[in-house]
Amino acid sequence: MTDTDVLVVGAGPVGLTLAAELRRHGVDCRIVDRLPDPQPHAKAIGIVPRTLEVWDTMGLVDRVLDEAVPHLGQIVYVDGKARPQVELTLPPEVPYPFATLPQCTTERLLTEHLARFGTEVERPVELQAVEVRPDAVQAVLAHPDGRTERLSARYVVGCDGAHSLVRKAAGLTFDGDALPELYMIGDVELDWELPAGYSMRSVNLDENGEMDDMLVCIPMGARRYWLSMLRPNNSQATPAAPDTGTGTGTGTGARTTTTAATTENSPTTSDDTTLGSGSGKGPDLGQIQAVLDRLAPEVTTASSLRWSSAFRTSHRLVDRYRNGRLFVAGDAAHINPPIGGQGLNTGVQDAHNLAWKLALVVRGLAAEELLDTYHAERHPIAQEMVNRTVQHARNVRQVGSGPLNGGAQAEMMLWRQAQLLVSYPDSPLTAAQTENRTAEAGPAAGHRAPDCRGLVSDLAAYPRRLFDLLRTPRHVLLLFAGPEHASGQGAEQLEAWASAAQRAAHGLLDAYFITAADVPRDARPVGLRPSRVRDAAGEFRDAYAPQDGEAILIRPDGYVSGRFHPATPERVAEHLRHTFV
Repeated sequence: MTDTDVLVVGAGPVGLTLAAELRRHGVDCRIVDRLPDPQPHAKAIGIVPRTLEVWDTMGLVDRVLDEAVPHLGQIVYVDGKARPQVELTLPPEVPYPFATLPQCTTERLLTEHLARFGTEVERPVELQAVEVRPDAVQAVLAHPDGRTERLSARYVVGCDGAHSLVRKAAGLTFDGDALPELYMIGDVELDWELPAGYSMRSVNLDENGEMDDMLVCIPMGARRYWLSMLRPNNSQATPAAPDTGTGTGTGTGARTTTTAATTENSPTTSDDTTLGSGSGKGPDLGQIQAVLDRLAPEVTTASSLRWSSAFRTSHRLVDRYRNGRLFVAGDAAHINPPIGGQGLNTGVQDAHNLAWKLALVVRGLAAEELLDTYHAERHPIAQEMVNRTVQHARNVRQVGSGPLNGGAQAEMMLWRQAQLLVSYPDSPLTAAQTENRTAEAGPAAGHRAPDCRGLVSDLAAYPRRLFDLLRTPRHVLLLFAGPEHASGQGAEQLEAWASAAQRAAHGLLDAYFITAADVPRDARPVGLRPSRVRDAAGEFRDAYAPQDGEAILIRPDGYVSGRFHPATPERVAEHLRHTFV
């Protein structure tokens, strides 16, 4: 017998997301962190639209939206001259925009969300050793009172950053390198009049057209900005150590040595959180002001320094996400240049992908092989993300306005930065596309399930979103009922498919009839279940291009698992057996 189902090591955004999702799926877990208190620093601040969709599924997004700040675009200057402005604008059918949120706030909201399930972060508790046995993992935990605890868990997940002890215990490699540039960052207030919600990027180029000075300012609230700058004498900086980082799972992808300050007159002193290369403390207000004097597009004064840091950009990736009962996620699995906020967001989605699979296996509803799909799905995503951000970091020396500088690929790049193009078409959990479907006919199996509005149910006087139906830890089966399947024998067929799917999923599946807008309102399926919603606005038809009688299966993490037309009970049930025992 084990003491807990899952031990989560590291209480950054990734570990907190994993623990909260495990608890939402009904799994027992403990989450520990070696630091006595959460760090009060901004650190990773970019939140992409797909992560907001994940937090919507978790039931957290409303609280995030109350505290986040929209990131509308970027104002660009090269050698003091304005360049075309970058707009971070997505189509209206995408429910959430780009946003910024200080990491300390993200962690607070996730910690409060986790507490609603009766689980608290245990601090300061440090993982000291891991021993994998055939039926469990034995973990040694050090408590602040000097007590050593031996804990038995079915699985251990390392969300413990670039220095991950779990990764090392699992025998995973972490290959990569450091880029030569040395940066410094600061969390300050600026008194300029630039448009709210827009970041500002200003670079100077040398005689060869390469960047030799840079300032990026990203909004975090009223006059509050996260500043990134090249460190003076950058060309003479010493290389970073080959394997550096923190054990807290920050998800920033940066190597930093942090310092904290609260007011303009407060000293900036090193703290105990070392994310980086040992390059020294971050800049003070005077150093930050000197960069602003050189590169800001208008006269401005920096004040209220909350935190500063110096870091060198590194990139690393594990060879595997899993070794038996040990897993890694977030910075423990991948680190990358902090461009576009990709690191934290990728880590959160690692956790979201793993949690529902662990829950099914722990509850005996899925075989161990299901856990292999975590690596199969997430490792290629991290590989692409690391390669892309490294390429952008290298190109930025020649492309002064950064990776979203317009051109034929700008829209595709924007969707990629938003992480809305993440997909698992080659996953063992993805059903093969039927011959009579084309890639343009709505989201294919393995792709993100888009939201749509205007769904009307019998028991609500207001329209609903599809995401309202997906806010569940279960699989969801959508059965599209056009004129042939809205009533009578056609509806009986849909009911049979739904019943077969629910049996194959051990009841962990919600099924809905979605009737077409042109189906008469009084046409009903013959039974009371599944629930019926009407595509009154036609947005489901536009987003999914469903065929009459088609079944669309959506996983708990919001990805289309399969599309079946013609759908038979046997086909849907057979596909679900790839997930459920």
